[in-house]
Amino acid sequence: QLQLVESGGGLVQPGGSLRLSCVVSGSTFDYYAIAWFRQAPGSEREGLSCIRSSGGSTNYADSVKGRFTISRDNVKNTVYLHLNSLKPEDTAIYYCAAARYFCPGPVRNTYNYWGQGTQVTVSS
Repeated sequence: QLQLVESGGGLVQPGGSLRLSCVVSGSTFDYYAIAWFRQAPGSEREGLSCIRSSGGSTNYADSVKGRFTISRDNVKNTVYLHLNSLKPEDTAIYYCAAARYFCPGPVRNTYNYWGQGTQVTVSS
């Protein structure tokens, strides 16, 4: 079965940047669309962005449009999320998730596979 492992999180000051990585293994990477979600303490999981196997992408959350960018490297079997101009309210656990072929939207239960998450903390 498919496995997804996130990395790249950590502590960053407001206005700083991070690049999160999602490494996919266990199946053919090109068969899957990969999405990023996040979950802040006390909040529900929020869909951020999704990228298809062809490279086309869709952004879901208004709060991160213009600051977060998704990309894909099919040679490395990795999807990235570039976080720019970070704010304290971006503090959350960030997850990647996979669906077959197409991006189904920002709804949690439409994705079949999930990583364990990586913590992003934005604080001075």
